[in-house]
Amino acid sequence: MFDFLIRPFRRRFGQDKQFYTMVDELFGFLPNNIELYKVALIHKSASVNVEGSQPINNERLEYLGDAVIEAVTSDYLFIEYPDRDEGFLTQLRSKIVSRQSLNHLAEELGLSRYVISNHVQGASQKHIFGDAFEAMMGAIYLDQGYDFVNRLLINKIYAQYLNVDMLSDSETDFKSRLIEWCQKNRHTIRFETERDKDYKPNHPVFFTKVLINGMEVGHGAGDSKKEAEQKAAFSVASYMTDEQCASMLDRVDRLERNQSAPKAERMAQ
Repeated sequence: MFDFLIRPFRRRFGQDKQFYTMVDELFGFLPNNIELYKVALIHKSASVNVEGSQPINNERLEYLGDAVIEAVTSDYLFIEYPDRDEGFLTQLRSKIVSRQSLNHLAEELGLSRYVISNHVQGASQKHIFGDAFEAMMGAIYLDQGYDFVNRLLINKIYAQYLNVDMLSDSETDFKSRLIEWCQKNRHTIRFETERDKDYKPNHPVFFTKVLINGMEVGHGAGDSKKEAEQKAAFSVASYMTDEQCASMLDRVDRLERNQSAPKAERMAQ
């Protein structure tokens, strides 16, 4: 009720005034628990180590924010596109919550200016801001509730910074496309992802293999699990057009025959 009186005070005075100002300027409200937002800005490369407790960083809030963003986006698309099928909604949601899209939103909002990181410059730098955006949504959810973050994402952030129509026309979600193709053609598909054994905390690398009917048909690497899976799916996506489905089937069949041939030879002996 007295927010209009408290807002100037919190923004101008106190040790956390810069954090209150940041949230107010980026999202247009004052937090109840400012500590959540401070943690949301700390990338794991800049973790704060406190004796007797786990390192303090934004990974847990990132995990929560990822789920919140996906739930809000599902609500939004279900209402926005009442005549579209599940496949369309799933693919468009994947594009909206992709690392590339979330990085874009973080940059457009100006959130990237406040992220605390000891990350070296490089390809994986691009993921930090999307991670912080997810963590910030997790913090807002805990501090303000689901309905609040739902309105904030849809009415402010998506409305101002996201071109949903353009995303719906783009082809970036190769993983969903590949899964859909396999389901349509009654093939089993599995993505196996491992972290590089020699990875560094500030530059993790993930490797993904795509297996169709148990046969490895593609692979990819990335700075996140999502990126590695998308690149692995892309490595076989060219086989997913209608004209090339037969080529993919022949490829799988050859792999299956090569695997079963030694066993058949042993049985013949």
